Amino acid sequence: MASIQRRQDGRWRARYRDSSGKEHARHLGRKTDAQRWLDEVTTSVVTGQYVDPKAGRSTIGALAPVWLQVKTSRVKPKTLVGYQSLLETHVLPRWRDAAVSTITTADIEAWVSQLTSDGLSASRTRQAYLVLKGVLDTAVKARKLAVSPAHGVELPRTPQSTREYLTIAQLEALADAAGPHALLIRVLGYGGLRWGEAVGLTVRQCDLLRSRLVIDHAVTEIGGKLSDGTTKSGKRREIPLSRFLRDGLAAHVAGRKPDDLVFPAPLGGYLRTSNFRKACFDPSARAVGLNGLVPHSLRHTAASLAIQAGANIKVVQSMLGHASATMTWDLYGHLYDDDLDQVADRLGEVRERFLQTSCGLPADQGMTVVQLA
Repeated sequence: MASIQRRQDGRWRARYRDSSGKEHARHLGRKTDAQRWLDEVTTSVVTGQYVDPKAGRSTIGALAPVWLQVKTSRVKPKTLVGYQSLLETHVLPRWRDAAVSTITTADIEAWVSQLTSDGLSASRTRQAYLVLKGVLDTAVKARKLAVSPAHGVELPRTPQSTREYLTIAQLEALADAAGPHALLIRVLGYGGLRWGEAVGLTVRQCDLLRSRLVIDHAVTEIGGKLSDGTTKSGKRREIPLSRFLRDGLAAHVAGRKPDDLVFPAPLGGYLRTSNFRKACFDPSARAVGLNGLVPHSLRHTAASLAIQAGANIKVVQSMLGHASATMTWDLYGHLYDDDLDQVADRLGEVRERFLQTSCGLPADQGMTVVQLA
């Protein structure tokens, strides 16, 4: 029920009742303004965008725990810890007491700009923005906000990271320099495992009869503690093993139990990245002229070598465990550029073979031409 009445002071009182029977009113100087306000309310009700004005008083501080609770069952523990850190260090200090209905797109853009001016990296700034956006999206779903002001915000561009790809000669030199960790270097460099997948690898996952590594879990470090969990994609995958890797692994795990780690730490348990880099990887990289190399570069190397060996984009996606071939193409598509010349050469070879097997006839004489009247 809605109505407009003129007050004794000359102003117009527009009022309506929502679905719960609660009355809402506004006093305006002109009747046309009062009617326009009622029309806007009616439109929002019809389109399903109506929000109780009082609901917009909910603050980011009150809604953030609700958003975080929903994320608890949907993301990995390490990601959840990252969200909590972003909330406490960047989002809540600025927005804790802000009512969602008072936040504008301009406010958010000013905040993003301030984070950048304060020296926060573009990547971290974008992550903080996405957390705020997530909380505001929760407000929309909870009918406390009609439209999120976080949409359309201009964000800083993240610099394109450079990926280092080793040649086989460099990879083999690095492995040889790593001594007792040579096999781990080769498994990373030729197999493309993530670090957590490699250090969590057990004998059970080495299907040597089929020359496969079965990747179905990974180790992550959260707050200084290592724990076993699912892979990054949450899916199982298989990585093909070349004969030299298969034979090397067979000798390496001989006599071990199925649940034993393939690459344990010297004193047992999971091998930590920091310890491995300090004791082995960094000194080995410097020794062969690859100072500054990081372990993750071996994953990029595996993708590069697989492409050089003729693997198509779907094979590389499967080997690396990417969520989609599009993601793989975005990362490594440029490595296929040289294939253009190879395709042209191969097409020429196919044509030559065709001409040679077509009774010695030139291409135009070997065709049947049908003339239409």
